[in-house]
Amino acid sequence: MSGTINLSCYKFVRLDGLEALRDRVKSACLAQGLKGTVLLAPEGINFFLAGPRPALAAALSVLRSVPGLEDLNPKESPSSEQPFRRMLVKIKREIIAFGVAGVDPAGSPAPRLRPSELRRWIEEGRTFTLLDTRNHYEVRMGTFKGAVAPPIWNFRDFPAALESLPEATKRHPVVTFCTGGIRCEKAAPLLRLRGFEEVYQLDGGILKYFEEVGGAHYEGECFVFDARVGVGPDLRPTGSVLCHNCQMPLTAEEARLPSYVPDRSCLHCVDGKPAGRGNTARRGSDTEGLA
Repeated sequence: MSGTINLSCYKFVRLDGLEALRDRVKSACLAQGLKGTVLLAPEGINFFLAGPRPALAAALSVLRSVPGLEDLNPKESPSSEQPFRRMLVKIKREIIAFGVAGVDPAGSPAPRLRPSELRRWIEEGRTFTLLDTRNHYEVRMGTFKGAVAPPIWNFRDFPAALESLPEATKRHPVVTFCTGGIRCEKAAPLLRLRGFEEVYQLDGGILKYFEEVGGAHYEGECFVFDARVGVGPDLRPTGSVLCHNCQMPLTAEEARLPSYVPDRSCLHCVDGKPAGRGNTARRGSDTEGLA
């Protein structure tokens, strides 16, 4: 397939009648020949869809007809091929697995910082902490220069990992960021509950930053949870791949190493599978794949 458009979007809003909504959304997406994943939960919706632009517009029309979803505004990126293998619509307890009581993204969100504002803060030399809320295997593919990244393999481990931050971090502004923004919807309010005095979340995450600002002050690429594996500041696939043996992402350069043998090994597992993605680390729910 050529000229494929990828849409990603989430919204925290109270949704009811999830079984009927699931059937309606799945029928609409299948009728348009779309592929991807839609997660529905009492707290909202989270989705990635890929296909031709007219088909996506038709599916979006159905989604926007749902009370509370009228203003869905997906992020868009191109790819030369369909990055998904099937069309899934699932009902979950949370649209992003976290498991922390008292965090209410819809009712008590942290303030948002626009990508252009974050760039301005960095270039002004302001004192603040850029906090990466993503998993270790994502961070190693790319992150903002100088960002702090607690070592986690699963977003559910993030609350405990906060204990590793210096106490002084609580007294200065903190800007959280992730791939598309959804993890920060829960991470940033949690920081506020934990006593961090001034917390912001990067509006739209890294992908929105790439769209509006480009790659300024960012090093590397951004891992995405589909067949593209990684996208650059131009939002186009970088040529990165997944090792099918251990599921760790590899940059195009790493895939040229002798240790990478498709379907057999890579630099992470040539001497045995690592304690990481897809193996001995605690596995997250599939909601992590849309973050």
